Amino acid sequence: MECSAALSEHPMATQATGEVVGRILETLGDRPDLAVLFTTAPHAGVIEDIVRTVRELLHPATLVGATAVSVLGGNREVEERPAISLWAARLPAPATPVRFDVAATSVGTTVSGLPASLIGDGTPHTLLLIADPFSTPVESFLDAAPETYPGLQVVGGLASAARGPGGNRLVLDGAVFSDGAVGALLPPLPQVATVVSQGCRPIGQPLTVTKAEGQVIYELAGRPALDQLIWLLERLGPEDRALAQQGIHLGRVIDEHKVDFDRGDFLIRSVLGGDRSAGALAVGDEIEIGATVQFQVRDAQSADEDLRLLLTGTRASGALVFTCNGRGTHLFGRADHDAEVVDAHVDNGATAGMFCAGELGPIGSRSFLHGFTASILLFG
Repeated sequence: MECSAALSEHPMATQATGEVVGRILETLGDRPDLAVLFTTAPHAGVIEDIVRTVRELLHPATLVGATAVSVLGGNREVEERPAISLWAARLPAPATPVRFDVAATSVGTTVSGLPASLIGDGTPHTLLLIADPFSTPVESFLDAAPETYPGLQVVGGLASAARGPGGNRLVLDGAVFSDGAVGALLPPLPQVATVVSQGCRPIGQPLTVTKAEGQVIYELAGRPALDQLIWLLERLGPEDRALAQQGIHLGRVIDEHKVDFDRGDFLIRSVLGGDRSAGALAVGDEIEIGATVQFQVRDAQSADEDLRLLLTGTRASGALVFTCNGRGTHLFGRADHDAEVVDAHVDNGATAGMFCAGELGPIGSRSFLHGFTASILLFG
């Protein structure tokens, strides 16, 4: 698989587009099977012109893209400034462009736009998905996907250039949309892999949920959940205690068949609060009785360590990175962290991506919507 990426910070969209397209043509040539375009908000007003130029000069078989608050290319991140990032690849088999709408109804979630052949197919497919957060109930789709589309893993993110409905732009081939979702359905390829770094570090020991209802946990290992947390906090060292005071998280094991649990086995959700009278904890997810959970903390060091560990031993010919808009300088105190770490495992700087208002990626056998996460699609 051949991949290439280009980044331009030129404030003029015409110049920036010419620079990124020219770079792709030099390193990969024209007519790639898949091209992915990311632009920051200052270029959103002329994105139709950018798309037209990319298609006329590069002739990609499938073009997917979105506007974002910040973008990355190679080992660099450009935060909240004019920038265009373009990525392209030649694949062993063609990708299928997807434009679909997800609607939550009284009888469940309806999805239109995905190929009917996917229903009940069971063959592993990867869907590169970019959605508008204000018009698309992505979590409803992800909840229904394991049954409706078995074998489908979803990787991508939510557009982040706008703070309200109608402000984001999504690109699919020659069309530009302000709602819904766009993507590319990749063929079954053994050379495609995913890494989802949630940036947390476990503290304490795994515990079994013995009483819960919805998003409220009443008992952990037979004791009030709040008491279990207080007991743990009292025994933490000063550093971990300080992190816990900034925000405590809960990791829920996805694959209960495992004997030992590691970082990639947990779905991370925030602890929203506690009720002293009931001894209960409220979390940002529905937790079932019998689930295995573990408290977690997050900071820049934990996020750095988590991403590096998950990428250990990895080598790729290209990467698409969907990182949270709360990472970057907000988390690490400097720019370029995620881009540098990922690109060190990618040949010839073929790394591109966007900062998201929510990231999509698999944990265990199904995909979830995440926060403060770097969700990475690796090619080759």
